[in-house]
Amino acid sequence: MPANHPTVAHGKVGVLLVNLGTPDGTDTTSMRRYLREFLTDRRVIEWSRLFWYPILFGIVLNTRPGKVGKAYETIWNKDLDESYLRTYTRNQSDALAAAFESHSEVVVDWAMRYGQPSIPDRLTALKNAGCDRILLFPLYPQYAASTTATVNDKAFETLMGMRWQPALRTVPPYHDDPAYIEALAQSITTHIEGLEWEPEVVLASFHGIPQSYFKKGDPYHCQCMKTMRLVRERLGWDEKKLMTTFQSRFGPEEWLQPYTDKTVEQLAKDGVKRIAVINPGFVSDCLETLEEIAVAAGEIFHENGGEHFSHIPCLNDSAAGMAVIEAVVRRELKGWV
Repeated sequence: MPANHPTVAHGKVGVLLVNLGTPDGTDTTSMRRYLREFLTDRRVIEWSRLFWYPILFGIVLNTRPGKVGKAYETIWNKDLDESYLRTYTRNQSDALAAAFESHSEVVVDWAMRYGQPSIPDRLTALKNAGCDRILLFPLYPQYAASTTATVNDKAFETLMGMRWQPALRTVPPYHDDPAYIEALAQSITTHIEGLEWEPEVVLASFHGIPQSYFKKGDPYHCQCMKTMRLVRERLGWDEKKLMTTFQSRFGPEEWLQPYTDKTVEQLAKDGVKRIAVINPGFVSDCLETLEEIAVAAGEIFHENGGEHFSHIPCLNDSAAGMAVIEAVVRRELKGWV
């Protein structure tokens, strides 16, 4: 071995929490950069590039950055000048690191699939810190190719550029994990206990995917339905009391149904006066929960005759939310820690 051969750090175990992503700011340039990375991902938009790119670069990236930026502005964490998704993901990483304080060999970090900090940057940092084994945790309870798979893709793409790769484990979906089901059930009951009124209906609103993705074999819809079946069983409720809907559709395709916005509108028109909405598929509150549900869905409900609307926060970095993340990580690290 050459005398100047560098000392290689080793013996550590990394845990990388990864969420969807966030723009760096609400300005048009930051939004365009973020949306371009997101909407050029072949896992997200599966259309032919010949068809999609003229639409994306000719229309979408010239019209949506301003509109989406204004939406982000309404839910921006002004104190830290960042999105709440970034705030909560960092907090989750810090809390998990504290939970593993007695395991000096464990290094916890966080990244975003789109935007900063990136998966390649944080995987490289963990490797340089001596992590020869890394647990990759896509923060999605239900598996979808457009979420979980693209996180895994990016991680393995990063490894392709390494001569000396760390061993990599990926966290499987945990849509039916008892700790997760219990945390959701508790968050619903605790929130309702804090209201001065009783919801007639609680909607569980998941992010949608195109029907075509489901028909190609994506398990997402089935896992969402199982999650809510288990939560209903835990609460002793039926499907009329706790309904499952899907939000955030984009483009001309049919997406998973029933649609959240249409359901909220119809419930109000049918005479339902009091509803609450929870987002079980989101580990952290973000644009899709804080603006699309807490604000926009609430407005739809009130405009159509509804009287009381409440958004049930995501688990975020709460004690219950962290108990879920920690339980999954401890299980998946077995044999390594």
